[in-house]
Formats: sequence, C-alpha cells, structure tokens
Amino acid sequence: MAGTRRKKVEEVIPLMTSAGEVKAAASTSSTRTRRNKASGVIRTDRFKNIDEGLIPYKYSSSGVNNKSNVDVRDTVILCQKAYYNFATFRNVIDLMTEFSVGDIYFTGGNKKSRDFFEAFFKKLNINSLLDRYFREYYRSGNVFLYRFDASLTSEDALRVSQVYGAKKSRKNVNLPAKYIILNPADIQLGGSVSFHAGTYYKVLSDYELERLKNPRTEEDVQVLRGLDPSIQKLIKQKKVSSVLVELQKEKVTAVFYKKQDYEPFAVPMGFPVLEDINWKAELKKMDMAVSRTMQQAILLITMGAEPDKGGVNQKNLQAMQSLFENESVGRVLIADYTTKAEFVVPNIAALLDPKKYEVVDRDIQIGLNNILVGESKYANQNAKVDLFVSRLAQGRKTFLNEFLIPEIKRIAKEVGFKSYPIPHFDKISLKDNTNLLRIYSRLIEVGVLTAEEGIEAIETGRLPEATNSVDSQKDFKKHKEEGLYEPIMGGPHTQNTLADKQIKHQEKVQKDTQKEAKNSPNLPGGEKGEGQPAGRPEGTPQDQSNKSPIGDGQQSRYASFSLTKITDNMVAANKLFKAVEAGLRKQHKIKRLSKQQKEIAEGIACLIIANEEVKSWEKNVNKYIKKPVDHNHERIKEIREIAGEHQVDDYLASILLASKK
Repeated sequence: MAGTRRKKVEEVIPLMTSAGEVKAAASTSSTRTRRNKASGVIRTDRFKNIDEGLIPYKYSSSGVNNKSNVDVRDTVILCQKAYYNFATFRNVIDLMTEFSVGDIYFTGGNKKSRDFFEAFFKKLNINSLLDRYFREYYRSGNVFLYRFDASLTSEDALRVSQVYGAKKSRKNVNLPAKYIILNPADIQLGGSVSFHAGTYYKVLSDYELERLKNPRTEEDVQVLRGLDPSIQKLIKQKKVSSVLVELQKEKVTAVFYKKQDYEPFAVPMGFPVLEDINWKAELKKMDMAVSRTMQQAILLITMGAEPDKGGVNQKNLQAMQSLFENESVGRVLIADYTTKAEFVVPNIAALLDPKKYEVVDRDIQIGLNNILVGESKYANQNAKVDLFVSRLAQGRKTFLNEFLIPEIKRIAKEVGFKSYPIPHFDKISLKDNTNLLRIYSRLIEVGVLTAEEGIEAIETGRLPEATNSVDSQKDFKKHKEEGLYEPIMGGPHTQNTLADKQIKHQEKVQKDTQKEAKNSPNLPGGEKGEGQPAGRPEGTPQDQSNKSPIGDGQQSRYASFSLTKITDNMVAANKLFKAVEAGLRKQHKIKRLSKQQKEIAEGIACLIIANEEVKSWEKNVNKYIKKPVDHNHERIKEIREIAGEHQVDDYLASILLASKK
C-alpha cells in the first residue's frame, strides 16, 4: 500500500514544474539570458505586396517589322475609365484643369511680333487647346500633340510681312492650322535603345481603319495619301486588325508628367490610387447588396394548437397564405404549433457604418493631391492653397517650356521675325488681394498707370513693361490734352477752361463798367469827359489810413499776423507735443503711451499753447501735467475772439495769437 501510494504521488507531480524548479536551482544565469527567438526571425516575403505591384509599362514584340515596342495602354485606359466612372477622380482632374487654364500674354520681342502671335493663337483657339492639354496631362500624364500645317499663299505671306513687319525666309511658308491631342493609349515607343530619343508609333483603331479603307471625306483621302506606301498597302488588306503608323518627329510633341529619362512613358498621377478606388467601389457594392436584403424579411405565423386543444384547421392556414400573396411582406412562413423559430434581425447599422470609408477616402485624397478638401485651420488651409498653386504653376511651366516656346521659335523663324516674344500665364490667385487692388488704384490716381493699364492690372494683376508703359503714357497724354480722363474735381484742361472763362468774364465786366462810366453824367468820363477811364482819377493819392496787412500784407479788421511766425510756432508746437508725451512717460514710468494717453498729452499741449507765451511752452510742461487747467483767462478770452473772428478752432487761434505782430 505504501508503494502504491508513493507511485500515485509521483504521478500527480507536474513534470514541467519540477524541471523548471531544478533548472532554476542549478543555474539562475540561464533564465536571465532567456529571450524570445521570434523577434530575431527574418520574415519571408516582407515586401510581397510591393513586389507584386504592377509596372505601368508593357513590352511587346509586335511592332513595326517585329521590333520590340513599349506602350502604356492598359494603365492609361484604367485611368480613363476611372475618370469616366468615379466622381472623386474626375472632380480632382477637372479642378486642376480649370485652375491651370488661363490667359496667355507675351513680353519681349517687338510690338508687331507680339501682335502677330496674339492674333495667331487667338485664331487657333488656344484656350480650347489648353483645356484639352491639361486634362490629358493630369489624367494620363502623357500628352502627344500633333500639328497639322497649312501653306500660306503668296498674297497671305505678303500681307503678313506688311502688317507685322516679317521678312519671308522662303517662298512657301507653312504655319500650324490645327493642334490635336492623340490618345496616349494608342501610342507605342520603339526604334531606339534610349527612351529619351525614340520613334513614336500610333496604333490605328478599328474606326480609323474603316475610315481609311473606305474614305468618305477629302480629309480621309489626304490622310491616307500622306501615309507611307507600305502602310497604305497594309491598310487595304481585309484581314488586318492592327496597324502601326510612324509619327513624324517634326510634327509631334510629347510632354510627360514627371518622367525620368530611363522611363519610356510617364506614370499617370492617379495610377497609385486605382486600387483604393476599386476597393471603395467594392465596399459600395457590398452595402448595396446588404440594403437589398433588408427588405427580404421573414414573417412567421403560428396557427392552431395541440390535438387535444382543438388541433390545426387547414382551411385557416390556406386563407392566411392567400392573404399575404400580395407580396407586401417579402417572405411568409405558415406553420403549425410544432414549428419553433425566431425572427433574427441582422445588425444592419454596423454593416452600413460609414467609418469603413474613412481610411480609403483619405488615401484617395492624398494620392490625388486633393489637398483643398477637408477641415483644417486657417493657417494650414493657407499653406495648402500655396502648395496647390505651386503644383499648377509647375504644370504651366512644363507646357510653356516643352511646347509653346519651341513652337513660337519655330514659327518666328518660318515667318521671318528677327525676335520673338516670350509667353506667360496670368498668375493664379486664390486669396483676397484687397491691399494689392488699393495699390493699383493709387497708381491710377497719381498717373503711373493709364486707365487701360489700371483696369488690366485690377483684372489680371499684370503690370506693363517699361517700353509698353512709355507708349501708353504718350497716348494717354494726348487724350488728357483733349480733355478726356479728367477727374471729378477737375484737371488741367478743366482749370484752363475755367481760367479762360474767368478772364473773358472780367474783360466783359470791365467793358460794361467803362461803358456805364462813359454814359453817366455824374461820373468822370460822362458827356463832358469822354475818354476818362472808370475808377479813381489818375494822380489822386490813395487813402492808406485803413490798411492793415494780415500775413505779409493782406487786410484784417482785427490784427496783423506774421506768416513766418506762424510757421515757426507750428514747429515749436510739434516739439511741445513730444515734450509733453515724454513728461507723461517719465511721470508714469512707462515706455509707450496708449492712444487715449496720447490724446490727453495733445490736450495738455494745447492748454500750454493757449495760456503761455512761446518762450515759456516747454518750461511749463510739468506744471500743466500736474494741473491741466487754464491759468490765463484773459488770454483764453482773446483766443476765443480770434477764433470767432476768423472762423478757426481754438488751437489755430492760439497759434495766431502767438504769431501776432
């Protein structure tokens, strides 16, 4: 029994516990160095999601003459479909396009060359081209502009040289008649190891092949004739389904969105968010499926009872079934008392919770540079606006440097201009430029900007160049001499007109006076004294008894004042104001006075000027700071009389009293 009991006790002892205790007793250092080996395991396929990502380029060997070509067709088509079907993607592209499109103006060159290019691009409808260009630039990132030329007749070339001062460099002058945007999904690159200098091919679509096989218009015939003879022969074959046409390098211009030299094509801006957009679309489909199942409810109706309590009436079951056949309830289950079931309602609110869209929406907005959407503080929103404008400005510079400026150079050389202008976009402004508009208004008032230049500056923020400003000022001066652009209060022309009218009026009054003096018998120069001028007879001394100069010689009924003293006293009063402010700062031990304290200092200074002589102004500063009241009532009375006599305020009356001769 003892052996059996010992055996049972041994079986109850946990093996791992005893082993752990023995190991701990044997060596405590081994447990201290124990670590989690899982932290040191190198994970396999760490970058699997990145490694399985798609490359937007596709390499094929089905090009012209079996040469290997590169295209970006699948990527571009996906971005186009996202633009057509998803409002978030489309709105961002359209927003960036609409803000990028703007008016273009020219600087440099000469006036005739600027006028020529303004009229030329207006004829080509450059605004429509800009809209199509930027939409393709932000949507697919690969813009291929193809140019159609037209030859000028000798008469047109002569007219251009006469009107715009161009010199024909050759007999046949070819100018662009139209620019079109080619579909980048139909473009392939081949013919060169370097992607930087390759040959572009266009894949003719089924529609284009059909139009070229059976030309319907004169334009179709011209396009077919312009192709290579081998391509024409290939098009006429019945079984052909794909034809590559080599694009002429001198007529096609490729502009890419942030492309590296080693990349065959640019990656579209919206390519990284296509998977997020697809994910969001899948979530919406799941929500729609759940919403549809909400109406498919099951209504359980249990009728009848046990057999000993009456049983089940089949007729009643059939009547109830027919009652619900109108499909007002999605599902109806009619059962007897033996059926046991519960009506289970799924948690629809949790399934349709919009929180699951927050992450994907944020990823889409960040990926599409949609930085203008979202709630943020004013300072952050200001920085976002600046960043957004900078992105658009970069796209505008790309258009100018990669396409428009080279085209202007080529056209100027073709036509024969010695110099060519440089195009610029009007600045993008998303902020309130109230202060800038005030500056423009002031420049118009002082005459730095003419009326036309001022209105243009207010509308576009564009200021004229020096050479253009001189020409505008010359024309503006001619108009002002004719009496145009006069201010409401009157300008030089109005003043001259009024002066002429006043002189004529005075001459008329003088003639009328002489006429009355001549005809009056009681005045000198009457019937007995013809020829005598009106007024005081010559040689009669003038009475000077009542003459008292005001200022430096004008008459006054009260007193005479010195203009020099008035000026000196004004300067002394200005110094007195500063002295009073300094005294107040010193008394109250402060560095700066508030607006209200400055008004008090001004009042104290006016008291000193009114009560004291000029020599004693600064000496009595502390006296009036301590007790700011009138100390010389007789002088105050005299000041009020001067103020009433000359209709001035007390301050100016005090200055006049101090300036009295």
